[in-house]
Amino acid sequence: MSLASLVGKSSDFQEEYLRRSLRTILAYAEEDAEMQNTLLPSQVDELLRNLNSILSDTVKMREFQEDPEMLMDLMYRIAKGYQTSPDLRLTWLQNMAEKHNNRKCYTESAMCLIHAAALVAEYLSMLEDHKYLPVGSVTFQNISPNVLEESAVSDDILSPDEDGVCSGRYFTESGLVGLLEQAAELFSNGGLYEAVNEVYKIIIPILEARRDFRKLASTHEKLQRAFDNIIQKGHKRMFGTYFRVGFYGAKFGDLDEREFIYKEPGITHLPEISHRLENFYSQCFGDETLVMIKDSTPVDRKQLNPSKAYIQITYVEPYFDDYEMKDRLTNFEKNFNLRRFMYTTPFTKSGRPRGELNEQYKRKTILTTMHSFPYVKTRINVIQKEEFDLTPIEVAIEDMQKKTRELTVATHREQPDAKMLQMLLQGSVGATVNQVSRVSDYL
Repeated sequence: MSLASLVGKSSDFQEEYLRRSLRTILAYAEEDAEMQNTLLPSQVDELLRNLNSILSDTVKMREFQEDPEMLMDLMYRIAKGYQTSPDLRLTWLQNMAEKHNNRKCYTESAMCLIHAAALVAEYLSMLEDHKYLPVGSVTFQNISPNVLEESAVSDDILSPDEDGVCSGRYFTESGLVGLLEQAAELFSNGGLYEAVNEVYKIIIPILEARRDFRKLASTHEKLQRAFDNIIQKGHKRMFGTYFRVGFYGAKFGDLDEREFIYKEPGITHLPEISHRLENFYSQCFGDETLVMIKDSTPVDRKQLNPSKAYIQITYVEPYFDDYEMKDRLTNFEKNFNLRRFMYTTPFTKSGRPRGELNEQYKRKTILTTMHSFPYVKTRINVIQKEEFDLTPIEVAIEDMQKKTRELTVATHREQPDAKMLQMLLQGSVGATVNQVSRVSDYL
């Protein structure tokens, strides 16, 4: 907490002196002969490693004010570094929420506050045993599976009623309700009205236990507005667009050879995110150093110039197995709690990307992220990659199936959209008829 106060509030602290102090503490622990047979030296070492990491990330934040994704990564790592100091973790989650809110990333801002509320719920459950309170972060799983990160460390490591831990105003029933109400408002601003309902499911039992009928009345009014919005806006809502971004080159430092899924607002086109990243990293490395890779083919590190920095950006779509689609019926359900994404790369055996029907293959690449979207960040690490190839006949059949599904959706809407149907027909009927005849010839 002292480190957070010193680094966060003082503008003239000397980083080198602070690091020298930490090294001195470590030296004392290593040289104390009487303590060598205890856990103290290893505990001091672990603590100082954590403090050094937090210090480095806090200092780096000043360098990346113009890079929102990197800035949020650093704030996230600092918050994680305070995992065993709930008061400070809560503060940093709220700082992240404010940054997201300023960028109009309302969903991510709401998620930061949901994590903060789950953290409060964990420690409240240690202090008080009330049936109307959430039992901990597990209660928040319907909102996001990511909240299990807030599961408290065991009681023997941290006791919320000792040493002033969890003493802030948010570690109370009122504080919990306040965080959840802010989250519900942000979810509403972001158009995630179904999540608003899940948040109020946690709030309502607390208000009922308090007999706070005035607040219950206003809560149910907000719920009615949320449900009305679902009915009125339905499929018209845009929840986000996703891109795979790969960084290659030693100039990127920690980012080298790492892949992320970026969540961009609404309808974002590939040139938009490409232009944004190109502008920022060109300023960092210079126009001649940065290279934007235009295709989605696998990057061969051996063919890259080690003195340059490469970025590859690919549009990706959420990917679901057939069994998942049985539970993801609405547009919201198909755009919430996403961990798997897919992009396709056309190729032919001759090496050209495209060819005749009987030559056209397609490679599907499925990426799995470390956490589910939406999250407390707008980019998440890719931790797994799967690839499989489709033969020419499978490519043709899949294309026709996709067009058929799009037409089915367009014709079975409660309020059919004539313009949408016309666009689909113009873009698919001629091509599909041609494809059918060519498939029959191929067979």
